[in-house]
Amino acid sequence: MKLQFCATSLAVVYVGSFAPLNAEPIDFSKQVEPLFKQNCLKCHGPEKQKSSFRVDQRAVMLKGGDSGLSALVPGDSKKSYFIEVISDHDSDMLMPPKGKPLTKEQVGLLMKWVDEGADWPGQMDQVIAKEKTDHWSFQSVQRPDVPAETGNPIDAFLNSSLKKAELTPNAQADARSLIRRVSVILTGLPPVPEEVAAFEEAFTKDSDAAYEQLVDRLMASEHFGERWAQHWLDVIRWAETNGSESNLYRKGAWTYRDYVVRAFNEDIPYDRFITEQLAGDQLGVGEATGFLVAGPHVPAATVGRVDSAIRQARADRMDEVIQTVSASMLGVTVGCARCHNHKFDPVSIQDYYSMTAIFQGVEFGGRRPELTPEHPQKKRAAEIYLKLNEKRKVLREALGFWEENWGGYADMAFPKTKTKALRVEFDKAKVYVDELEVFGPQDYTVNLAAATAGTKLVEDPEMITDGSQVWKANDGEYGTMIWKGFAPKGSQKMPWVEVRFKETQEVNRFRFSSNREYYFETDYLSKMPNGQFPGYRILAQQEDGSWQEVGDSKKAKKRINQAPVLKQTWNQLHALMRKLASEGPRHAFIGRFQKPLVTKVLSRGSPENPRDEVPPAGFSILKGDLGLDSTTADPKRRIAYAEWLTDPSHPLTARVMVNRLWHHLFGIGIVPTTSDFGVAGMTPTHPELLDYLASEFVDQNWSVKSMIRLMVTSDAFKRSSLPDSLALQKDADALLLWRYPPKRVDAEVIRDGILQASGKLDPTLGGKSFRIHNEKKTYAQWEVVDNHGAETWRRMLYQERMRRVDDQMFTAFDFPDCGQVRAKRPVSTTPLQALNLMNSSFVIEQAGFIAERAIADVGEDREAQVRRVFELLLSRDPDAEELKAGMEVDLKLLSRTLINTNEFSFLP
Repeated sequence: MKLQFCATSLAVVYVGSFAPLNAEPIDFSKQVEPLFKQNCLKCHGPEKQKSSFRVDQRAVMLKGGDSGLSALVPGDSKKSYFIEVISDHDSDMLMPPKGKPLTKEQVGLLMKWVDEGADWPGQMDQVIAKEKTDHWSFQSVQRPDVPAETGNPIDAFLNSSLKKAELTPNAQADARSLIRRVSVILTGLPPVPEEVAAFEEAFTKDSDAAYEQLVDRLMASEHFGERWAQHWLDVIRWAETNGSESNLYRKGAWTYRDYVVRAFNEDIPYDRFITEQLAGDQLGVGEATGFLVAGPHVPAATVGRVDSAIRQARADRMDEVIQTVSASMLGVTVGCARCHNHKFDPVSIQDYYSMTAIFQGVEFGGRRPELTPEHPQKKRAAEIYLKLNEKRKVLREALGFWEENWGGYADMAFPKTKTKALRVEFDKAKVYVDELEVFGPQDYTVNLAAATAGTKLVEDPEMITDGSQVWKANDGEYGTMIWKGFAPKGSQKMPWVEVRFKETQEVNRFRFSSNREYYFETDYLSKMPNGQFPGYRILAQQEDGSWQEVGDSKKAKKRINQAPVLKQTWNQLHALMRKLASEGPRHAFIGRFQKPLVTKVLSRGSPENPRDEVPPAGFSILKGDLGLDSTTADPKRRIAYAEWLTDPSHPLTARVMVNRLWHHLFGIGIVPTTSDFGVAGMTPTHPELLDYLASEFVDQNWSVKSMIRLMVTSDAFKRSSLPDSLALQKDADALLLWRYPPKRVDAEVIRDGILQASGKLDPTLGGKSFRIHNEKKTYAQWEVVDNHGAETWRRMLYQERMRRVDDQMFTAFDFPDCGQVRAKRPVSTTPLQALNLMNSSFVIEQAGFIAERAIADVGEDREAQVRRVFELLLSRDPDAEELKAGMEVDLKLLSRTLINTNEFSFLP
C-alpha cells in the first residue's frame, strides 16, 4: 500500500494495493464513525469547533470550516480537504496533530468511503442554511422618518439624541470662527483677511444668508476639488512611486490625481465616479483607472524569473487592488479572506477570489488613456497630428523611408509592402529587444507581429542564448523580459530576426524597443534609456523567397543630414512629436489591461496550491452573482462589478461615502471606523441619521456637493467649539455633537496656509507634480534636496507623493506615507512639529516674506505692521497684550511665533 502525492495540489490518491482488501461497501457506523470519535471529535465536535469545523455533521463537512474549502466532496476523495489534511505528513496542517496521525489503512478506508459517496445514515438530507448575517451594515438601507422638527433634518436627528442624553448644545460660533472653519474644510485654505472682514460685515446684517453665500462660493471654487481629492487619495494610498525596494517613480501617475480633482469640482455623481475609476477605459476617461493601480507593488525586475516568485508577486498585486476597492468603496476589510473565510464578516475565501477574478485583466503598468473626442488633450493631439503628417509626407516623397525616435521606441516608416515575412538586420553585436511590432496602413493600432496574431519570430540559431528566447520579443510584454541577440565572439555576423506572418500582410511601419516600460513609466533615475538605438535595416520577403530592402536607418540618417531641407523637416517632425507627448494623451501609470486568466481559490493564499475555479462576482451575502464566468472579457467584468456596487439597493456603497464625508467635516465619522463597517468595526453613533443621509445621497443623484452642503449648513456644524464642564463629563469626545469638535488641521493646510499668508502660493490647478528629491540609481533611496525653493510654492497636493520618503518637514504632521490605507489620519503631538514650524528653512524663508508683505501693505507704521502680520496669519487683530509684545520683536520672529500657535494649527 502506498500514498501518491500530486505536486501541484497536494491531493492524495489511493491506488492499487492501498485499497482495503474487503471489496464490500464501507459501513459508516461500524468503520467511519468510530474513527471520527476517537481521533477528531475532541477538537471538531459538539463541544469544540476549532476552525469553525466539526466532523459529526455531514452538512458541515460538505461546507467546510474557516479554510473555505469543502472538507467532503462525495464521490471524489481527491477534492475532499479533510482527506488531504489527514494524509500529508509533510504539511504543518496534518491532522490529528501532535504526532498521532492515522495509519495508511485508516486513510485508505476514509478515502474509499468518500469515493463511494460518503453515505451517512440519518444525515443524507441535511443541508447548511445559506449564509446569513444580522450585522447592521449588511442590511438594506431603510430611510427613517425625520424627527418632528423644522430646519435641517440633520439637526432633527442630532437634537433628539442630545435631548435623550440631557445635553444642551452650544450656541453658534462667531463669524470669524465660522469662515475659518468652513474655508479650511471645503478648500483646504484659510480665508484671507479681506474675505474675513467682508463676511463679518455681512454676518451682522443677515447671518444665515451670509453663511449660505459663503458656502456656495467656496464650493464653486476650484480649490474645493483639490481639498477633497486629497481625502480620496489618502484612502486609496495613491502615490507616485511603487514603494518596493527600488521604489521606482511612476511616470504620469499624476494624471489620475488631476482626474480626481476635476471629478470633485464638477460634482460628478458618486456612482459615476466609482464606475469611471473601475472602467474609465470604456467611458472616455481612461486616466480614471489609475485608481486600480494606486497601491504599492513590486516591479518585475525585482521579482526575478523564478516562476513561483512571479506567481506570488502577481497574487500580491491582485491583493493590492482588492485592498484599494474594498477599503474605499465597500468599507470592509477582505484581506484575511485571502487565506481562509473571514473571521468576523460574512466574506468567504470564495468571495475573495471571485473579487480578484473581476480584476484579473488589470496589471500594474501604464498605457495611453482612452479619452473622448471632446477631451482637451484629444483635440490638441488631432491638431498636432495634422502638422506632423505634413512633415511625414515631405519625407515620404523625398526618401521613401525614415526613422522616428520616440524616446522609448524607434519607428521605421517605409513604403507600403505586401509580404509574408520581414527580416530585420542589426549592426551591433549585442541587441536587446523587449518588443518589436509591425503595423499596416489600414490600422496603426493593430500589431501584426504579435504572437496572438499567429506571427512567429525566427533568429539565427548561432545566436541563441540561454534563458533569452526570441519569442519574448513579440509576447506583448514590455520591460525586462527581453530577447538578447548576441553575435558569437569573434564572429563577423550580426544579429537578425525574421518576422513571419501567418498570412500575407500589407505593412509600412516597424517599431522596436529595448525597455519601453522604463522609459515611459519611470523617471529621475541616473541611468535611464536615452533613446539611442542600434542601426538596422528591414528587408521584405518576395514571392520567389528572395529578400528586398525596404528601409535602412543608417541610410535614412545619412540622406537627411546631407540635405538641409530634409534635416529641417526631420527636426520639425521630432519637435512636433515632443509636443504631442507633452500636450496630447500621454502614456501614464494608470494600469494596463490583459486577457484574464482563469481564477481559482488559492488554498491558504498560496499560488502554488490552486483549488476550485471561481467566477467573477461580488460578495454572495450581498447577492453578488453577476452572471459571469471565466470566459467573460475583462471590460465586461469591471463594468458589471461597478453596476453591482452602485445599485441603490447595495447596503454599503452610499453609507460608506456619506460617513466618509461626515468624518472630514466633523473629525470623526458616524461610524468612527470609516473603512471598516464589519463586525470588528465600531457601530454608528446615530444609525438612523446614517441611513437617512445614505438614502438622501442616492435621491440627490449621488451628488457629493449636495450632501456636503446639507452637512455644513446644519446647526451642528456651525456650533461653537467652546468646552462645557458638564457636557465634557457626559460626552468628552463630543460624539453627540453638543459642540463642534476642535481638531488640528492637516499638514498640507499648515503649509499652504503659510504660503498664502506670504503671498507666494501658486494657485495653478493641476499638471505635473513638483519635485523635492534627487535623481537616483535604481536601488538607491530617494533623497530630499529642495523642499522650500520657489518651484515648490504650489499647493502640497502637487508635491510628488513618494512612498518611503520623509519630506523632512510636514511628514512630522502625520502626512501619510501611502503604504497603508489612511481613511483617518492619526493626530500626533511631537517636539519635532514645533521645531519644524520654528526653525525649518521653509518657515524661516516664508516668515521673512510675510514680514516683507506686511511692510509693503501698510508702510512704515510699526503698529500697523504688527496688526497686518496678525491678520495674514490669524485673520484677526491682536489684543492689547499681543500688540505690545509684537511691537517688541522683529516681524520675522513674530511671524514664526504666530505660525507656532495652536490658533494657527487648529480649527476653531
